[in-house]
Amino acid sequence: MPAGPRRTPNPDERQRDAERSQRLLLDAALHEFAAHGYAGTKVADIAARAGVNKQLISYYFGGKEGIYRALHDRWREREHEFAGPDTPLEQAVLSYLAAGLTDPCPARLIAWSGLGDDGSPDVLADEDDEPRARAWQQRGELADDVDTAAVLLAIRGMVMAPVIMPQLARRLFGTDPSDPEFRWRYGETLVGIIRRLARPMPTAAEPAETPSRAE
Repeated sequence: MPAGPRRTPNPDERQRDAERSQRLLLDAALHEFAAHGYAGTKVADIAARAGVNKQLISYYFGGKEGIYRALHDRWREREHEFAGPDTPLEQAVLSYLAAGLTDPCPARLIAWSGLGDDGSPDVLADEDDEPRARAWQQRGELADDVDTAAVLLAIRGMVMAPVIMPQLARRLFGTDPSDPEFRWRYGETLVGIIRRLARPMPTAAEPAETPSRAE
């Protein structure tokens, strides 16, 4: 029996297929870049992991650099959901830690780009952390004399440490960073450090001494 005419997908189906292909490519690219760095990653390997034609990388993202930047944009959208300007500093630190321990690929990707000139686009130049840091300082979560740039750098280092140095974390803590016990213990310590950077709470004024009645 001859095959019947092929049905043309409707616009909604095409849209769903496009979104699915882009999601598969972004997920695959994250793992490939995290494992091999920007220079060591091939678009053919990304496509093979995603199970789609490699031409779709150029079609949807404009090539290797485009999909790398798209990964960063996707991370920023997720970041604003759990660590936006209205998020308390302590909560933001714990959320960053949980995100890194749950999926180490973004932190490893950043580590690759910092190890040397691997040709990766400078996506971090687009970061805008200052509004977030100013909000923490205005709310008193950071003291007025604290250098916010230093705090932002220190936070990134503290939450990335167990992700990019898991062997050291295992040796020091006696457990794997993926263990909930590690997350609780390390997170409690980070919160304690952050609290020491907060603006001191005003103390209640001591009652004035009652002047003695003149004899």
